[in-house]
Amino acid sequence: MKKDIAGIFKPVMGRVVRLSPAYQALLLAAVMVCALSVVTSQHKVRKLFIELQKEKEQAQQMDVEWGRLQLEQSTWAAPARVEGVAVQKLQMQLPKDGQVQFIRAGSNDGTNSPK
Repeated sequence: MKKDIAGIFKPVMGRVVRLSPAYQALLLAAVMVCALSVVTSQHKVRKLFIELQKEKEQAQQMDVEWGRLQLEQSTWAAPARVEGVAVQKLQMQLPKDGQVQFIRAGSNDGTNSPK
């Protein structure tokens, strides 16, 4: 590998040495700008990756919270619990057989007569 690089390096450097000092300075400046842009882009990539990891962690925490809230909602909305709260706190009770009345829905003309 070193031999290949050295084999390429010598002819290229031979051509660069033959260039005027102004072109050499221009090439050096171009190489420096490219190197700095690579370093800058790598730094931005690392910062964005860290931010992505934080967002993934937050999303996972929110999923856990969502599951906990769904469990809590199912607990609060359980029919036995709702009935217990209605009886204890609101003093509600189931209607007796004679207290229930069934009403038929009326027809389209506004009357409630059965057909």
